Amino acid sequence: MSTAAAVIDLDVTGPKISKHLYGHFAEHLGRCIYGGFWVGEDSELPNTGGIRTDVVDALRALNIPNLRWPGGCFADEYHWMDGIGPRDQRPSMVNTHWGNVEENNQFGTHEFMALCELLDADPYINGNVGSGTVREMSEWVEYLTRDGASPMVSLRKANGRDKPWRVPYFGIGNEAWGCGGQMRAEAYADEARRYATYLRDHGDNELYRIAAGASDGDLVWTEALLKAVSQMNCGRVKPRKIFQGVSFHYYTHGGEGIRRGSATEFGDDHFYRTMIKANGIDAVIRGHSALMDVYDPDRTLGLICDEWGTWWEVEPGTNPGFLYQQNTLRDALVAGRHFDIFHAHAERLVMANIAQTVNVLQAMILTDDAGALVLTPTYHVFEMNKGHQDALRLPAHLISTPDPVEIDDDQLQPVSLTASTTGDRALLSASNLSATEDLTLSIDLRGRPVRNATARLLSADRPQAHNTPEATAVSPVQHEATLADGKLTLELPKHSFGTVSLELA
Repeated sequence: MSTAAAVIDLDVTGPKISKHLYGHFAEHLGRCIYGGFWVGEDSELPNTGGIRTDVVDALRALNIPNLRWPGGCFADEYHWMDGIGPRDQRPSMVNTHWGNVEENNQFGTHEFMALCELLDADPYINGNVGSGTVREMSEWVEYLTRDGASPMVSLRKANGRDKPWRVPYFGIGNEAWGCGGQMRAEAYADEARRYATYLRDHGDNELYRIAAGASDGDLVWTEALLKAVSQMNCGRVKPRKIFQGVSFHYYTHGGEGIRRGSATEFGDDHFYRTMIKANGIDAVIRGHSALMDVYDPDRTLGLICDEWGTWWEVEPGTNPGFLYQQNTLRDALVAGRHFDIFHAHAERLVMANIAQTVNVLQAMILTDDAGALVLTPTYHVFEMNKGHQDALRLPAHLISTPDPVEIDDDQLQPVSLTASTTGDRALLSASNLSATEDLTLSIDLRGRPVRNATARLLSADRPQAHNTPEATAVSPVQHEATLADGKLTLELPKHSFGTVSLELA
């Protein structure tokens, strides 16, 4: 049994942890849209206008704040006008990025916006820079958000939607350094300025324009975007000009130079390498944030991680282009650790989107055509952590910890902790990332009296545990937390994630 001690100052509040750090991502990839969100109006499965009801209900329980669509790599070959109008008249295309399969465009703009309304989530739409045009993207924004009279408004009304939608977030392409056009940083920076110029704010809809940023810690790419803004604005970044956010992507696997490996079959060594890789996002965020502080000291630009999650080999017998993988307790611990890091950078990091929501990569939900719906271990971390959304960060200091786990030249600290408050309540989240040792965590709660503590635990007998239509092996249970004389004691079994809700006096 290992031990650790921490101090949390309940009366010292930090920045707001944006609810948008708990965002999601739905790409036209594999069975995320078709067979995941969309079953069609003629399906025997319960649906609202073709959107699968149980998927919506499960996601609403997470307070899902935003949903990114239609990609990903797919965004830069998607032409939005193919996805409007009567469904039986929409042209098909080939999804060359993901499986080389036919895309029938049955799920388009109106269907996506209906999905966001059902979820009560903000839409984050990603436009096409790679194979699209400035006019095409500008007209999409007009179609979505303009009221009154204009060609795109008339077209939207003809397609059955009278009033404009609210679209807060709009992405200017995706991975322009790769599948989005194989561009050089400076070339894309010029394109981002050009496209953003014509992404108009119509009426009272204000776009938060997001430039397609770096892969991992590519600071050269980020600096090119920052220079593009500062040069245009006489050396100062100004809000509501050009773009308001810069993105980056970060995926977790078994470590540099190592095959991704199986989602469900791995040993302790691979488990630890995965956690070390997950920790690496902290240094990436620090690097981008430090550079942004040089060019944007007033923090008018936001940093956005709009693709993150684990990436393993696809499940045997499935289409390699569909990126369908199982989701274990290990994946849940990666999510918990990421959220701790995201909270620590809440001053600059304003949004994050896990890849992806249904049936793809580190999904919340797995479905099949027979009607089965599986909530993954990662889903439960999002649900257990939803109390952090728009809460104020509290300082949580680890003052003693177990010895780190050493893997080659890397070390893993097995304890992770974060805390926040909404006034009369506080939420603590803690992870034990050891594959072999149980942990007793003692927390000194300072600054405010605590009336009550309620704990929950996500655990299993092995980190490979996962859920299937036949059996649920990983789901949260009520757990014991001892509160005495301002000190909280929490037992965390090996490879587990726990939360404690505190009622404050």
